[in-house]
Amino acid sequence: MHEQRQRADALRNADKIVRAAIAILREHGPEASLEEIARLAGTGSATIYRRFGDRDGVIRAAFQTYFAEEVEPLVLAAHDAPDAGQALTEALTATVATLAAHQGLLKAAKESGAFTVDITARFMGPLGAVLARAQRHGQVRTDLIVRDLAAIVVMVLATAHPDDSAHNDPRRYLALLLSSLRPSADDLPAPSHIHLIPDADTSHHPRR
Repeated sequence: MHEQRQRADALRNADKIVRAAIAILREHGPEASLEEIARLAGTGSATIYRRFGDRDGVIRAAFQTYFAEEVEPLVLAAHDAPDAGQALTEALTATVATLAAHQGLLKAAKESGAFTVDITARFMGPLGAVLARAQRHGQVRTDLIVRDLAAIVVMVLATAHPDDSAHNDPRRYLALLLSSLRPSADDLPAPSHIHLIPDADTSHHPRR
């Protein structure tokens, strides 16, 4: 019983550290210190090192938790929505909104290597199925591929900046890019043969 209580306490402490890291990294980005995270979590830096190994380990855990709780549900909800075209738009819009609000965490995740192939595949996989349905229903152009969706998110996030707290620029340019998804008689140029992420660029739906 004592050992079980110790494990439960350790899990609670780890969760406090992760929550603190998400909050601190969102505000300060890669410049955030372990001391700030430890102080907010109510623990010491030594505990963080013991639990997560190093600073990058804390950032990886924070980003994975954030992604699982804030981003993944958005794309999974789109997968089950009846209107694929609307679901695709809503999923991309909500994803951009939360990532734009967590630019510091996202930047830290990229620098620490937490933004992995696995994370990206978890985002693109469900959206690929939604894209295919929207194409079958004639709601979006038929020459879109899954990685186009990830590229839209990346391009829009590039317009986010600290002085635009309302995220007006990301919202504007997302609307502009979403309008380009509508069916068109003009063919898109072919993408490069360089896969943005391995095994994730294969869902190129043929034109009808």
